[in-house]
Amino acid sequence: MRIVYLGSSEFGIPCLESLKDGPHQLIQIFTQPAQPAGRGRHPRPTPVAEWAARRGVPCEETANINAPESIRRLTECRGELLVVIAFGQKISQEVIVLFPHGAINVHASLLPLYRGAAPINAALIDGRSESGISIITLADRMDAGLILGQSRTEILPDDNAQSLHDRLALLSPDLLLTVIGQIAAGTATYTPQDESRVTYAKKLKKADGFLDFARPAVELANRIRGLWPWPGAQASFVSASSGKCYPVAFARAVAVHTHDQPGTFGLLDANLDIVCGDGRLRILDLKPAGRNLMSFDAFARGREVKPGDLFLSIE
Repeated sequence: MRIVYLGSSEFGIPCLESLKDGPHQLIQIFTQPAQPAGRGRHPRPTPVAEWAARRGVPCEETANINAPESIRRLTECRGELLVVIAFGQKISQEVIVLFPHGAINVHASLLPLYRGAAPINAALIDGRSESGISIITLADRMDAGLILGQSRTEILPDDNAQSLHDRLALLSPDLLLTVIGQIAAGTATYTPQDESRVTYAKKLKKADGFLDFARPAVELANRIRGLWPWPGAQASFVSASSGKCYPVAFARAVAVHTHDQPGTFGLLDANLDIVCGDGRLRILDLKPAGRNLMSFDAFARGREVKPGDLFLSIE
């Protein structure tokens, strides 16, 4: 089958490798334009564009896949199936109808749970024990298409958004090739999503990383791992002795259950655990602003952290 691919992020690279080396023809890639990056703010191609250059697959940038010029180029490709993975643009019906077998999307959740831009983060923040991959048809409504297949994976205790992202990316290729094979053979099943179970995962903003220590410790620990590495769970460390303030991003933490009364939210107790609305939050790893990721023990030694010091929520 002749396949055209729309995608921008590194999440789709394992699928691209399988499409390139598999039984089908990966004839053309379209990706988002290069964006300024790094200290010099020089334009940097998307991970998909960089992969295409290495692997010798034709790739074009487009800021609007629905524009007349893009429609013309898609028509010239004479593709049979459109595969979309983390592309970053809404695909119009005018594009989809160009492909005899339609368009399919690889989505990083067990739909209908977590439609939207940040399904991996949302599953961790909500404390889910399981996540997975769904392959669906493209629909007018976001992530609302018919389900062609799903693969599941356990969310591990030490998972964060990056580790779960990487595992789901590696889980995707086998399912994608299976679904494409079924489409080609005319044996694919198209299952409607259960609209009564729909949840959404909105696009994250930097402000989503601001922690409120009045919340339960379990909730905060889940939020920390769901927000790492971006935008990061943000707070400011305040030394009681010097009054100095140090912004940090928490990378890993666990909830500690206690029968003690809450006290002052954000205060470090005798064990250097953070007082929360329910329980204590024990920080394991953090990243001070402008510094590398480090253990909390290393941070505590360097800053001479003591009981009575404080982590303040960033407003």
